[in-house]
Amino acid sequence: MWGHSMSLRVTLRQLEYFVAVGESGSVAGAAEKLNVSSPSISSAIGQLEFSFGIQLFIRRHAHGLSLTQGGMRFLDGAREILARVRLLSEVSNEITGSVRGPLNVGCLLTFAQIILPRLRRGFVDAYPEVVFHQFEHDQQGLFDALRGAKTDIALTYDLNIPSDLDFIPIVDLPPFVLVGEAHPLADRKSVSVPDLADYPMVLLDLPMSSNYFLSLFSDHNVTPVIAERTRDIAVMKSLVANGFGYSLANVRPLSDLAPDGSKLKFISLAGNLRALRLGLLMSEAAKNSLTIRTFVEYAEKNIAHLHPFEE
Repeated sequence: MWGHSMSLRVTLRQLEYFVAVGESGSVAGAAEKLNVSSPSISSAIGQLEFSFGIQLFIRRHAHGLSLTQGGMRFLDGAREILARVRLLSEVSNEITGSVRGPLNVGCLLTFAQIILPRLRRGFVDAYPEVVFHQFEHDQQGLFDALRGAKTDIALTYDLNIPSDLDFIPIVDLPPFVLVGEAHPLADRKSVSVPDLADYPMVLLDLPMSSNYFLSLFSDHNVTPVIAERTRDIAVMKSLVANGFGYSLANVRPLSDLAPDGSKLKFISLAGNLRALRLGLLMSEAAKNSLTIRTFVEYAEKNIAHLHPFEE
């Protein structure tokens, strides 16, 4: 047994493939995530099992793979090893002053399509040795991804920020109203929350975001008439543009067309209303990374120029 352990030949790639399968529950899911072939991943898992003489997964044809008890402990160890290797990479970056290596950036679903691709384009052009991956989640999904080290940093709003994560504000975004061009309020430059009381509303029903929008009404003792709910901002825009109600948002679209080509109008929402702060969210430990700190500085400098947040 001692001789067997001394001859171990384990690669970081094998551990990376194993962790991906352990987290996704299938070889196919891991292959898609890592952009490698399924046979390569299956081979790596087989080699790990052979090298250590343990079974890591229970194979169920209809249900993918399930970790054995030993596999669960092995997963924790593999994650720790990969984290320590990444720490070494960060140390080398600090020593050499190089901005390079993987950067996993999360973004809130409601504005990911408007802001993140252009921000990413400029950053990777400036720092071509960074391997940039992006992920879109609702607010709770961003918290979970940061805590699970699946993302390094996230672009989001200051909604229900937990105490174990740090938020860096970049720009304040007051709420505004979206209506279709045939809506009775469409020609108004500005409306108040009470002005909306009798009109049907299409609520963007994402966790925490919906609570924020509804709080704007409760603060004015107004109960909105919620005619429709959707978790998809593109669907919300098309419903609004086709006359099914107004909606609220904080990031103004660059186009006044809904995804189906129907026309939208944007109206300022008057009153003493809480603006949302758009910024960056990360763990305290993330500040030790030169690449992450550089991304923070880049975002703070450039994000306000990427989009006409206020008009």
